[in-house]
Amino acid sequence: MNLKIAQSIFIASFKTIGYLFLLIISVLFLDSYIFTASIPNPQIIANIAMFTAFTVVYWKSTARIRELMIYAVLIGFIGEYLFSLGLGMYTYRLGNVPWYVPPGHAIVYIATIYFCKQSIIKNFKKQIEKIFTLFVWSYCLIFLIFKGDVFGFLMSIAVLSVLKNKPRERLFYLTMYVVVAFLEIVGTAYQCWYWPDTAFGVIPFLKSSNPPSGISLVYFLLDLGSLWLYKLRHRTAWSRMKLQRALVSKSTSLM
Repeated sequence: MNLKIAQSIFIASFKTIGYLFLLIISVLFLDSYIFTASIPNPQIIANIAMFTAFTVVYWKSTARIRELMIYAVLIGFIGEYLFSLGLGMYTYRLGNVPWYVPPGHAIVYIATIYFCKQSIIKNFKKQIEKIFTLFVWSYCLIFLIFKGDVFGFLMSIAVLSVLKNKPRERLFYLTMYVVVAFLEIVGTAYQCWYWPDTAFGVIPFLKSSNPPSGISLVYFLLDLGSLWLYKLRHRTAWSRMKLQRALVSKSTSLM
């Protein structure tokens, strides 16, 4: 991989997950302990900023992406109220579920899709997968050694184990792991939310950090749920696409 290719990959990354990282830093800062010290009730500002970003992404997207974004918001809304308020797996700063969170999940999901769809990323898919896999190992081992994050380490191992036999989905979920790692570090550093010191606060012998390193495993439910709803609504088109993929795969194996 020469310098020109590396620059092209960097530009493609910045235009998708790079913009996403800037959005994460900006919106979560508006709900952080830092901003709270000088502005009363800043969560309203964070909500407005996220809904504005969601609207811009939504109207610039294709019909399929828009539909997936709506599903992601719905699943994010249900999941947040179930996991945070219902089961107490993690807690937000004000003890609520901020309105910016469900649309934020949708933008995280769609930005990851856009990253993986770019031609330069597809052309160097294997190399990027190796880099991201190295990141996963490094990240979860650092958390395990320095923070005693056994829970996050086990979830990271589960992620890598599942992806070992899923080449088609591997880049997407590895990218999601990296994005979620960034999101969780920023969110917990800003004290927008926090995780208990054991696995979801219900398994006392399974130590966890704030945040757990492999928590992207839970975020994967967002993709699986959104795709399931999309397939349910477009059964014929999805079956046709699967048939086309099978024919292409078969013809490739015979060459």
